[in-house]
Amino acid sequence: MTNEEFEKIVRQTITSLPKEFLSQLDNVEIVIEDFPPNPSLLGLYRGIPKTGRGIGYFALPDKITIYKEPLLNISRNDEEAKINIRNTVLHEIGHHFGLSDEELYKLKKIN
Repeated sequence: MTNEEFEKIVRQTITSLPKEFLSQLDNVEIVIEDFPPNPSLLGLYRGIPKTGRGIGYFALPDKITIYKEPLLNISRNDEEAKINIRNTVLHEIGHHFGLSDEELYKLKKIN
């Protein structure tokens, strides 16, 4: 999978969000890197979740990093890669909205 194809999947995942969620990503930077600092990571959210912010909150943008190589390495083909990329992007966006890993895994089982 090319870098352009990978980026397109990330972008499509973000733009497919319902408007009420998409509008709340205005202070979030989403980047793609080849390798994580920890080999077990597929993505990483850095910031203060929406649920932890007070009135008048102001800070540098939160950052979501999606790690390309680990996602491609766990995928058997491009279709599986698309699913894994999408799930990882949604997982990290979930952290931005204050969901824990446990809550996100429960939601994944429901869907």
